[in-house]
Amino acid sequence: MDQNQVLFERAQAVIPGGVNSPVRAFRAVGGTPRFVARAQGAYFWDANGKQHIDYIGSWGPMILGHGHPKVVEAVQRAVLEGFSFGAPTEREIELAEAIIKLLPSIEQVRLVSSGTEAGMSAIRLARGFTGRSLMIKFEGCYHGHADSLLVKAGSGLATFGHPTSAGVPAEVAAHTLVLPFNDLEALEAAFKAHGHELATVIIEPIAGNMNFVRASVPFMKRLRELCTQHGALLILDEVMTGFRVGLSCAQGIYAQAIPGFAPDLTVLGKVIGGGMPLAAFGGRHDVMAKLAPLGGVYQAGTLSGNPVATACGLATLNEISQPGFFEALGAKTRSLVQGLKAVADRRGVPFSVDSEGGMFGFFLLPELAQNYQEVMKTDGPAFNRFFHAMLDQGVYFAPALYEAGFVSAAHSEADIAATLAAADKAWS
Repeated sequence: MDQNQVLFERAQAVIPGGVNSPVRAFRAVGGTPRFVARAQGAYFWDANGKQHIDYIGSWGPMILGHGHPKVVEAVQRAVLEGFSFGAPTEREIELAEAIIKLLPSIEQVRLVSSGTEAGMSAIRLARGFTGRSLMIKFEGCYHGHADSLLVKAGSGLATFGHPTSAGVPAEVAAHTLVLPFNDLEALEAAFKAHGHELATVIIEPIAGNMNFVRASVPFMKRLRELCTQHGALLILDEVMTGFRVGLSCAQGIYAQAIPGFAPDLTVLGKVIGGGMPLAAFGGRHDVMAKLAPLGGVYQAGTLSGNPVATACGLATLNEISQPGFFEALGAKTRSLVQGLKAVADRRGVPFSVDSEGGMFGFFLLPELAQNYQEVMKTDGPAFNRFFHAMLDQGVYFAPALYEAGFVSAAHSEADIAATLAAADKAWS
C-alpha cells in the first residue's frame, strides 16, 4: 500500500487540501504528494521508504544539505539553553552583525519569522518613510501572501491591479501597480504617471516563482535611477536569492555590473534561517529608524529572533562564508543544468536553462523566458510527464513548472550523473 496516499487522504480530512502550503499538493502536476519521513545530505526518504535526490531543499534554505553536522550541533546546544524567551538575546545581535557585514546596503536589520512577514513589513516601512501609499510589483514575482501583494496586472501599462485571491478587498489592491517583468516601456510609463505617488517598488532580482528569470541589467539600472529620481524606495526581495546565488546575494551581482548599485531595503529569508522559520528586512539607517520603538511604523513578533532559529542561521552563514564555497557550489549547479541541456538537445527536446550559485531553472522552451507571459508558453503537459518520470526514478524537482530548483553542497557528482541518466530515460 502507498503510504504517501494513505497519509494524503488522512491529511485532507483535517488540513485544507491536505497541505499547509498549496504547491505541496501536486495540483499543478497531478498525482500524490510525497510525505517526507526523514532527510540527510542531498536526499530525503518518503513515507514508503523510497530515497529521492532532493532539488528543492525546503525551497532553498538547505544550501548545506539536510542535517549538516555543524548546524545540527549548534541547534542542539541552543535547544538546551531554551526554546524561546520573548526577550533579547546576544545571538540575534550576532546574526544581525553577520548579515550587515556581508551586505553593505544594510546598515540595520530587523529579524522576523517568515518571508511574508518581512516583505509586508518592508512595504509598510517604505510607506511610513515616504508618506506615500502606492507601490509597484512585477507580474510573476512573489513576495508572500500579504493582501497588497496578491494582485494581478490590470489591462494597461500603468493601470492598477486586481486581487488574485478571495478575501483581498479591491480597495487594497488599488494601492498596487503590477507591471510586466523586464519591460522598460511599462516601467517608464508607470513612473511618468505615478512617480509622485510611489512609496516603493518591490522586485525579485532573480525571480524564483516563475521558475528562474533574471531582471536584465538595463532594467535594474533604470529601476534604480527612477526610484532615486522620484523619491521611491527600492526593495529587493532576496528571500530566495539571499546567500543562495552568492555570498553578496543577487544585489552583489548587479553591483558588479551597475556601479554604486544598492537597494534601499532588502528582504531576506530561507538561507539565513538554515531551514528554521526566520527572515529579516533591513536597509539604510535613516529608513530603519522609522520602525517602532524608535519611530511610528509598528512591527512586532513574539518569536522574532528566536534563539534556536538564530543558532541555525548563524551556523549556516558561517559555513557558506568559507573560502571557495560558492565557487564549488556554482560549478556543481552548472554541471547539472548544462548536463540536462545536453541530454535534452540529444533527445530533441526544446530546453533552456540558467543558474546562479546554488539556484537554477529550466524551461521546455528553445530560449530563456524574460517575463511571466513568456514563461506561460512552456508546455505544461510535457513538464508534468517529465516531472513524474523523474520522480519515479527517485529525482525530486519542484512539483510545478513555475518554481526554481536548488543544488546543495551535499549533492555529489554521482547524484548529478544519476539525475542526467534519469533525464535521458525520461525523454527516451
